[in-house]
Order: sequence, then C-alpha cells, then structure tokens
Amino acid sequence: MMARAVIAASLVAGLLAGAASAETSFIRYGCERGVEVPVVYVTDTNTDIAVLEVEGGMIQLEAEEAASGVRYGWPSDGSHYVWWTKGDEAMLNWVDGETGEEVTLLASCLRK
Repeated sequence: MMARAVIAASLVAGLLAGAASAETSFIRYGCERGVEVPVVYVTDTNTDIAVLEVEGGMIQLEAEEAASGVRYGWPSDGSHYVWWTKGDEAMLNWVDGETGEEVTLLASCLRK
C-alpha cells in the first residue's frame, strides 16, 4: 500500500516538475471500521493536490474552496469523491453528479 502511495507521489511530482516550489508529504489516516487511507499531498504555488488510495484505486483530487479546512474534490459536475481535512482530522465523501447529494463514506479519520 505504501509503495503505491510513493509511486503516486512520484507521478504527481513529475507532473509538477516545472514548479520548483512543489512539496510533497505522505500521511496515513485511520478511519472508522479500521479503514486506513494513505494520502500524498502535493503543494505548489498554483495547485494543491491530494492523491488517496481508496477502494483499491488511486484517486487524484484538487483543492477547492472551503469555509473551513481544506476540501479536495474533482472539478466537474459528475459524481466524484471529496476528501475534507481540518487539522489532524479528515473525512471521505461521495458526491452524486445527478442529484448533487453528498454522502459521507468515511468519517472520523485521524492522522496517524
């Protein structure tokens, strides 16, 4: 699992190779039901990205406007994941593209 996250970080960092100020960090979160979510964050002057390993796949999300904390989503009207962090806590949501309804999939995720 960690090897895949490191590979994801390398790929995303490669995408941002032109940005000398890009920084990456790897954080694991322990969520409800014993689910672990590894996340690689890539921060750049133009873009903040989170790459999550969720449900057996890698999901890349971009920072969105949030009232509090940092919300990562996909810039489209289609269905997508949302990863919302605030301090050492996070949660994973699913947005239905047709209805706009947002459902929490994993709550109470704490940074390890």
